[in-house]
Amino acid sequence: MTDDRHPLFKPLIFVGGLVFGFGLGFSQMARPEVVLNFLQFEDFGLVFVMFGAAIVSGIAFALLPRLRDRAPLTGDTYERRLKPFDRNVLVGGAIFGVGWGLSGICPGAAYASLGVGNVTILWALAGMFVGAYLQGYWRSRSTDAAPATAGAD
Repeated sequence: MTDDRHPLFKPLIFVGGLVFGFGLGFSQMARPEVVLNFLQFEDFGLVFVMFGAAIVSGIAFALLPRLRDRAPLTGDTYERRLKPFDRNVLVGGAIFGVGWGLSGICPGAAYASLGVGNVTILWALAGMFVGAYLQGYWRSRSTDAAPATAGAD
C-alpha cells in the first residue's frame, strides 16, 4: 500500500505534537498535581486551558470546510464522522475517567510529562498500554465470535 499523502504530512504531524506538548508543559497541565488539584476543585486553571482549546478547534471546524473542500495535506473531504453512543463509549469513558483521576494525567499530557522529567509517569503510561492492549484483545475476540453466533440462527 502506498502512502499518497503530502510529503510534509508526517513532519507537520511531528511539529504539531511538539507544539501540543510544549503547550501542555507551559500551561502546567503536564504536572499531575495540577490536574489533581483541578479534580479536587482547588485550581481551575485547567478550565481555561480546555476552553481555549475548544474555542480554537471550534473555529477551525467551522471555518475550514467553508474555505477549502479538501484537507490540504491528506486530500480527504471534510465530513462529520458520527459514531453511535453505545455501551463501549460509556464503559470506555468511565475507565478513562477513573484512570485520569487516579494518575492525574491523560495520555497526551503523560508524554509531555515525561518531557518535563516526570519519570514516575511511566507507571501510568504502562497502565494505558496494558489497558489498550486488553481492550483490543477483547474487542477482536467479540468481533470474531459475532459472525459465528450469527450464522447459527
